[in-house]
Amino acid sequence: MLERAWEIKQNLIDFVLDAEGELAVALETYVADRSSRERYDIAQQNQIIDRFTVEGKVGEQTPIDLFIQSQPDLSEGDRNLLESWRQRSFTGLFEISQISPDCFDLTNWLTAKHYAVKPNSLNFIQEMSRFKLGEIWLARIAPLTDNCWILSSSPIPMGKLGKPKLAVAIGNFKQNYKNSLYSDAPELLEQAWQSVEQYHIDFTEFFDSDEVTLSGYHLNKKIAEFQEFITKKRLADAGIDETKSLAQIVEDAGVDREEVKAAAIAASGAEPSSVDVAIDHNANSKMVMPKAELPDRFKGASQVTALSHPRWGQMFLTTYTQFTAMLAAADWKSMAGAEKLVRNYLEDPAINAWIWQRLAKTNAAKLEQILQTVLERTDFQLDRDLDRLLQEFHKPLEPELPEIASVPLHLHNLFQEALGEVNKSKSKPQDKKKSSKGFKS
Repeated sequence: MLERAWEIKQNLIDFVLDAEGELAVALETYVADRSSRERYDIAQQNQIIDRFTVEGKVGEQTPIDLFIQSQPDLSEGDRNLLESWRQRSFTGLFEISQISPDCFDLTNWLTAKHYAVKPNSLNFIQEMSRFKLGEIWLARIAPLTDNCWILSSSPIPMGKLGKPKLAVAIGNFKQNYKNSLYSDAPELLEQAWQSVEQYHIDFTEFFDSDEVTLSGYHLNKKIAEFQEFITKKRLADAGIDETKSLAQIVEDAGVDREEVKAAAIAASGAEPSSVDVAIDHNANSKMVMPKAELPDRFKGASQVTALSHPRWGQMFLTTYTQFTAMLAAADWKSMAGAEKLVRNYLEDPAINAWIWQRLAKTNAAKLEQILQTVLERTDFQLDRDLDRLLQEFHKPLEPELPEIASVPLHLHNLFQEALGEVNKSKSKPQDKKKSSKGFKS
C-alpha cells in the first residue's frame, strides 16, 4: 500500500508538471505568488508544488480532481486515497519524537498532535539514519490509513532548535502558512476565532466604540486599563472572588499552586504578576489570550487610532484621522502628502481590506474620486472595482486569523520561556572589549 501511494503521488506530480493550458497557468501563478514571500530553493519549490495539488484552483476544481478525471483506470482504493489527501493533508512544523526503521513519530508543534509518518520514497528510507531525535522539520504529511501518514513531499530539516529559535520558527510559520494554522485541529481554530470575537465585544464595551483615537502615551495607558478590565471580567465570569489572594484561592480549592497559576494565565492572558488568579470558563481550556498591549512603535506617536473588528481583529494606525479628514475636505488635493498617503494605504500590508471598506462607507463618492486621480483611472468605480484593486495590491478580501487571537497553551508557554531566555541573555554583563566593537546588551 505504501509503494502504491508513492507511485500515485509521483504520477500526480508528473501530471501537474506536464500540464498545459489552464492548469499550467494556475501552477505558475501559485508558485510565483508564494516564492515571492517565502524562502525559495528546490525543497521549498517541491513543497509548494505539492501544496498546489490540494490548494490550487483551476476554475472550481483542484489539480487532484483533474488528475482523478484523467485516470479512468484508478481503483476505488486509489480514488479514496487521493480524496483523503485532498481533504486531510497539511503542512506543519514537526519535531521528531521517535525513529523506527521505516517510520517517524512526529509531533506537530502548532497543535501538539502526534503522527506516525512513513517516508515518501525508497531513497528517503536510506537517508533516515541522518536524522536525530528532537530535530525540527517543516513538512507536509498526507494520510495513508486512518492511523498512519506519509511524507507528502520531502521535509525541510531545520535541525535542533533552542526555545528562542523555535519560537521564531513558529512565528515565521504563522506568517507564511496562515491557511495551515491549526489545520489538523479545527477545534483549536474555532476557539481562536471565537476569542477574536470576544476581544471585539470587550473592546467595544470598554471604549464604548469600535474606534478610539488618542496620543500614543494616553492610548498605552488606556490599553493597560483595558487589560485589567478583561482580567476582572474573566474573573467575574468564572465566579472567582478577585479580592482573594493567590494563597487563599489555593487553600480553598485544594489544588497545586502551579496549576492555579496556569489557570490564571489561560483565563486572562495577563502576566502572572499582574493578577492573583483566574480560572477560565472551561477548566480544561487549552487556549490562552495574548496580553492586550500597544506595540512600542506607537507609544511615542502624537496620535494613534485603535480599530476593532470581530473577524479582522485589532489594528493601530497613526494616519487614520488624516485619511478621514481628506475624505471630508472640500479640496483634498490641497492637503500635504495626500497622494502619498493613499498610495501608502494601498501598498502597506497592515492596511487590510476591511479598513478600505470602512473608509468607503465614510464617503464613497470622495474615495472614488481620489482613487481615480491617484491611480489615473478615470473609469474607476468604487462599487465595481474596489475588491479587484485590493487584490491587485495583495490584500486578502477575507480575514486571516489575527494576532490578537488566542493561542494553544503549549505555544504560549514556549513563547514565555523563549522570551525569558532572551531577556536573561541580554541581562548578562557584556565583555567591555566586545562592547567597544559594537556588541550591545
